[in-house]
Amino acid sequence: MSAVTRAGFDVMRIREDFPILSQVPYGKPLVYLDNAATAQKPRAVIDATSRFYAEEYANVNRGVHYLSEQATVIYDQARETVARFINADAEEIIFTRGTTDAINLVAASWGKRIRPDDEILITEMEHHSNIVPWQLLCEERGAHLQVAPITRAGELDLDAFDAMISERTKLVSVAHISNVLGTINPIREIIRLAHAKSVPVLVDGAQSAPHMAIDVQTLDCEFYAFSGHKLFGPTGIGVLYAKRAMLEEMPPYQGGGDMIVSVSFDKSTYKSGPGRFEAGTPNIAGVVGLGEAIRYVDKIGLDQIGEHENQLLQYATKKLSLIPGLKIVGNAKRKASVISFVVEGVHPHDVGTVLDREGIAVRAGHHCAQPLMRVMGVPATLRASFAFYNTKGEIDVLVGGLDKVRELFS
Repeated sequence: MSAVTRAGFDVMRIREDFPILSQVPYGKPLVYLDNAATAQKPRAVIDATSRFYAEEYANVNRGVHYLSEQATVIYDQARETVARFINADAEEIIFTRGTTDAINLVAASWGKRIRPDDEILITEMEHHSNIVPWQLLCEERGAHLQVAPITRAGELDLDAFDAMISERTKLVSVAHISNVLGTINPIREIIRLAHAKSVPVLVDGAQSAPHMAIDVQTLDCEFYAFSGHKLFGPTGIGVLYAKRAMLEEMPPYQGGGDMIVSVSFDKSTYKSGPGRFEAGTPNIAGVVGLGEAIRYVDKIGLDQIGEHENQLLQYATKKLSLIPGLKIVGNAKRKASVISFVVEGVHPHDVGTVLDREGIAVRAGHHCAQPLMRVMGVPATLRASFAFYNTKGEIDVLVGGLDKVRELFS
């Protein structure tokens, strides 16, 4: 792959690596701006997954034959790749089905220590996946879910957040980046404030892992979760990083093959580390694809990815701000490449439908963040979210599509 040349970042060369970007829905070139929901896959990931099924497939960690041993090596190498990607140890990496599954794992396992009247602290900008598991846990254990407020600009009120951390707070769980507002939370400061009161922190990194360098050692969080499909990898695969000390204290939350040391009808004993939480045959091909996706992103470089996406964000913000009747929802000082907006007098679903017929894929709805919609005073928004394969020309197409919306509904 030669996406990075001597001349620097080459977006048109990168686009050649993504076969789906050549689609022409309704006879219009595809403009894919729904990357916060899921990202498209480069040929390298597609080929690696296909090759695994065609040439290398077998179950892992169980066989003594050639294919099983080969598959196990590839699987273990992918775990090492993931660990390097976030500066962790491979023994702190648990493969899950995605961010949602990872958060539920922590709630189901680590959450067994929660007692009546304990508190879990989240924020108003959380995705449902970082709300509902804690609600279920609180209902089960008699605990309380506390919610830190955000400002009208869509930024976390740090003073209010700090004041809400008390001796009853047992966990802080917060998004690194809002999937609706694009707000980049001051995650190191959040962790510092929580640790000052001896409270562990889980970071929902679903929106951050594809767009910025993550170093869990520097962050010093207890848990970090992210999904493969937003990181240009397959669906159905995700990662939970957990500090080794946390892992050793957490009981299994699912039972079955490959998470055990021994089984009798009287008693079973379990593996230590990530193996304790990976019952059953894993999504081996998904792990292979995730490892290849990370290698692809590494070749381009997260610094160059971040710079390009920030240019797209600034360009799109300027262009959309000039459209009469359009209001951007969320104006934090630090934002990722996500813009939510509403068009006066037109329901977001109607806007999305018109844009779709122009070949433009955006998200319309509550984005699995209904509480945040109520906080921001809107029932739903449009969301345009950019990846490193998007261009300023595609933003111009989006603006043209929105002009057509205004003409139709004027």
